[in-house]
Amino acid sequence: MDISTVIGILGGFGLVLVAIFMGGGIAWFISIPSAMIVIGGTIGATLINYPLKDMLGIFNVTRNVLFHSIPSRAEVIGQMVDFAQITRREGILALQGQSDRIADPFMAKGITLAIDGLEPDIISSILETEIEFIEERHRLGAEIFTTMGNFAPAMGMVGTLIGLVQMLMQMDDPNKIGPAMAVALLTTFYGVILANLVCIPIAGKLRTRTQEEILIKQLVSEGIRSIQAGDNPRIVESKLHAFVPPTERKSAFN
Repeated sequence: MDISTVIGILGGFGLVLVAIFMGGGIAWFISIPSAMIVIGGTIGATLINYPLKDMLGIFNVTRNVLFHSIPSRAEVIGQMVDFAQITRREGILALQGQSDRIADPFMAKGITLAIDGLEPDIISSILETEIEFIEERHRLGAEIFTTMGNFAPAMGMVGTLIGLVQMLMQMDDPNKIGPAMAVALLTTFYGVILANLVCIPIAGKLRTRTQEEILIKQLVSEGIRSIQAGDNPRIVESKLHAFVPPTERKSAFN
């Protein structure tokens, strides 16, 4: 998990909890019925909106995107330049011993295809198709979390209406008005928290990490095409520097 995610989780929930403790006690903000309405209602509405397999699939996508470290562009460029130098000296078959030690399955697949002697257009087509499906899986995950973020406040309002109805039906008993009103307000609170501190931020993080991961894979794909074409390592590096902002470009030949 990157540092911004940790800071966001600790800062967001931490400050809310501090405000709660400063105003009274945490027990005032615990309501099982409210949690059941918001969490259960949000999950139920989302299950109606998406197939079960898509709902189960988002957990793997979320884990991979939020907790899987993505190599830096400079690191990947350095790796591709090293492969270009090996290929320049010993030929493309010399990369056979390198493919087994590549951590990124996408890069290993591309190098293996190049070693097998497939045509550049075929390799490009295979890698681009894989990139498209990776992007689609991540897009669906972000979309589902955005949908949950939209449903959560609505379910909070449903809980509020339930609490108000219960309160109005018990106006003759003052002792029951308070608990019913608490359910009414806490469901709205839970819905807003679930949407704005969990679902919508996760959707945004998924989109951001997906963009970076897709960019890295496009960089790898371009590097493999250049290596297979027999380009000079300096040319390979120059081509791949197009994926990096000018201020962050560092040459391996300096």
